[in-house]
Amino acid sequence: MKNNNALPLLPQFTFIAASLLGIALIGIWYAAGLSWQAITDFWPVLFVGIGGATIANSSGVGGGVVFVPVFDYFNSSGLLPVSAQQIVATSFLIQCFGMSTGSLTWLNKMRGQGDAATGIHQREFWRIVLLVSATCLPALLATQYLFTFKPADVLFWFKSLSIALGSALLISVWFGKGLGAERLALSRFDAGVLLILGAVGGYATALFSVGVGELVALWLFIRNYPLVTCAATAVIITAFTVLSGIVFHLIHTDIPWLLAAFAVPGAIIGGYIARGFAYWLGPYRLKMLAGLWIVGSSGYLLLAGS
Repeated sequence: MKNNNALPLLPQFTFIAASLLGIALIGIWYAAGLSWQAITDFWPVLFVGIGGATIANSSGVGGGVVFVPVFDYFNSSGLLPVSAQQIVATSFLIQCFGMSTGSLTWLNKMRGQGDAATGIHQREFWRIVLLVSATCLPALLATQYLFTFKPADVLFWFKSLSIALGSALLISVWFGKGLGAERLALSRFDAGVLLILGAVGGYATALFSVGVGELVALWLFIRNYPLVTCAATAVIITAFTVLSGIVFHLIHTDIPWLLAAFAVPGAIIGGYIARGFAYWLGPYRLKMLAGLWIVGSSGYLLLAGS
C-alpha cells in the first residue's frame, strides 16, 4: 500500500544522519592513523563488518552476535590482542554505523510503502519500538554508569539464554512452517513480555554489546509477527541502544581504532544491502539463519569459556 505522506521529514533526516556518519567515519580513520602496512594487514576485517551488519540488519538479531565471536577469536588466536572491554566497545561502535544505516534503509522503505513495509500498522510498529526502548535505555545506562561487573560473571547466563531462545526459534520454524496466521496487532501479553525483554536486553547489551535486538527479534519471530516487523523493529531499537551506549565507551575505553577503521565501512555496506538480503532469503530461511547463527556463536563462546 503506497503511502507517500508517511514520515514526510525523512529525506532531510536521512541526509543529516548520513552526513554525520560520514564525518564520524573520517574521524575514525584519522584516529587510526592508517598506513599502507595497516591496510595490507587489516583489510579482511572489512568483510567481517559486511557480514556482521548484513546478518544483523536483515534478521534484527544485532551485529554483536557476529562481532563478539570473531573478535574473541582474534584475541584468543593472537591475531589481534584485544581485551573483553575493547571487544564490547568496538562492537558498539561498529553497530552505531551498521544499525543506523540499516535503520535508515528500513525507514525509507516505510516512507514509500507505509504499512506494507512494516508488516503491521505503523502505529503498532512504533509502539513496539517505544515499549522496548522505555525499559532498555534506562537499564543500559544504569548498568554502564552505576554498576561494575566482570563480563565473565554473567556472560555464561547470557550465552545460555541465547542458546535457549535460538533453539526455540529453530523449533518454532521446524514445527510451525506454514501453520497459523501472522499476528498483526500487539497483544497485552506481548507488550508485557517486550517491556521485560527490553530491560534484560539493555542490561545484557551494556555488558556484551549483544542483547536487546536479539531478544526482541527472537520473541517476535516465535510469536509469528511478520518478518519485516521482527527485523525492522529490532534494527531500529538496536540503533537507538548502541548510539546511547557508545558515549560511555568513548569516554572510558581505549577503543582499537585500527580495527574499527576497517570494520565500520563494512558495516555501512552491510547495513545498506541487508533489507534486500532479508527479502531475498524469505522468512523461513532467514529465521533458520538467525537461529543457527545465534546457537552456533553462543555455543562457541560457551565452550571457549570467554
